[in-house]
Amino acid sequence: MQKIIGNSELTCPECGYKKILKMPTDACQWFYECSDCHALLKPKQGDCCVLCSYGSVPCPPIQLEKTDKTEGGCGSG
Repeated sequence: MQKIIGNSELTCPECGYKKILKMPTDACQWFYECSDCHALLKPKQGDCCVLCSYGSVPCPPIQLEKTDKTEGGCGSG
């Protein structure tokens, strides 16, 4: 079993500001306000959360889905 990565570098698509975030392990982060330009980030179409859309690694539920071949991911539940 692969170890789950707990941090992701989120890059704001509006201003390019980057910030390391600790990702929740059991939920999606659907919205995020950029610390620099204050843009409200939302997931891209087809992504479950802003971390999957703008982060350096997918969120933990998606990481688990890919390594364990389990159903669901962020959007289930």
